[in-house]
Amino acid sequence: MNNNAADNTTDFTTDHLTDPLDVQPATPPTASQKAANQNLQAIAQAAVDHLGFEVLEVQMQNMGGQPIVLVRIDRLDEQPVTMSDLTTASRAAEAEFDRLDPIASEYRLEFESPGAKRPLNTARHFERMLGLKARVRGEGQAFTAPIKSVQGNQVTFDVAGTDVTLTVGTFQGNLAEFPDRHR
Repeated sequence: MNNNAADNTTDFTTDHLTDPLDVQPATPPTASQKAANQNLQAIAQAAVDHLGFEVLEVQMQNMGGQPIVLVRIDRLDEQPVTMSDLTTASRAAEAEFDRLDPIASEYRLEFESPGAKRPLNTARHFERMLGLKARVRGEGQAFTAPIKSVQGNQVTFDVAGTDVTLTVGTFQGNLAEFPDRHR
């Protein structure tokens, strides 16, 4: 097993501390890094899909020299992610990562709930957060604005009184404010 060789455990957190939109790499990821990340996401999704979870995001991080595979999940039934959910998903993914061994060196596998700055990847993600602010980057745009409407794969934002409509999948979106209740 490549997970945390020191204590052979998987770390669990219920919220993330870094905003992937605030941390800009010194150089853009290479095509091979993107492909590797997509491969890790596919492995994680295959491991947890049948359990009723959706992988929102997989990030490779390097904290103090040890690689960390950070997996953010949500429940397909749109209920809050619990510690039990994180444990269940982590154990399933850990078995699949061990079987496939996608990373040559030792690494730590961590699972988190979406958190306050959750990734918004699908039209349904935006629908659930209507009226809340999202941070958007892509298609020549970079702004934080309320989600005004969703029609099909088109998401409209109210950017300083002007409607800006973008197509899901062509930009990166993250929640920019925490909702007052679970959505």
